Amino acid sequence: MSPDESLLRYPCDFPIKIMGARTDDFAASVVAIVTRHAPDFSAETVEMRASAGGAYLSVTCTIRATSRAQLDALYRDLTAHPQVRIVL
Repeated sequence: MSPDESLLRYPCDFPIKIMGARTDDFAASVVAIVTRHAPDFSAETVEMRASAGGAYLSVTCTIRATSRAQLDALYRDLTAHPQVRIVL
């Protein structure tokens, strides 16, 4: 398989987990970025979980991915955000 090929078949539902410091605006910032790349994303579907110590928050957003380019751009924007620590 070449590097440009994907195991995914688009469009598909694609979960993205974003972890960062647990602040008042972290989840809203993540949702704003995700919505820019997936306008049909519904914020009501967001799943959140605080870390055991409560210092970090995991936000899972499942989008309807339409292309690898879309996912790449989304990952770039998420990882560039100063509050985001990890994107899976």
